[in-house]
Amino acid sequence: METQYYTLIEKQDFFEIIENKYGELAIFIDARNGAPEDPVLQFDGKKTALLKRDGHLAVRLDNIMEETIEPLAESEFVMIVELKGKMVERIYGVPVENVEEIVFDGKQTRADELVKAKSRDELLKSFGAVKIWNNGAKNVK
Repeated sequence: METQYYTLIEKQDFFEIIENKYGELAIFIDARNGAPEDPVLQFDGKKTALLKRDGHLAVRLDNIMEETIEPLAESEFVMIVELKGKMVERIYGVPVENVEEIVFDGKQTRADELVKAKSRDELLKSFGAVKIWNNGAKNVK
């Protein structure tokens, strides 16, 4: 087994935050290799969140829309949906930790890839989405 002495931080350029009729949130991101281990989402209450997937990989979510801040800050848990294209690779729940500041410890790379399952539209329908916020690079003013 390879020993990794640093954490990779992948920047997710485009992601969606979805709210269903029960006020539950789901965050749609690109799939990553391997299953997450004890994942947690840190949120600074402003425009940035950091999904700590495991001890070696974190996914940085920048430019969160202003109207998304309150629902995200009030959430105890969110559902993370990892997609390859429009196909769902995996779904898992993560606790949300509200923090004063997100500390980026590690080597930053760009977001990338992964594989399989049901389609994004099928998941949106079964999740019961009533709001969809497109966040990220296209949201910058």
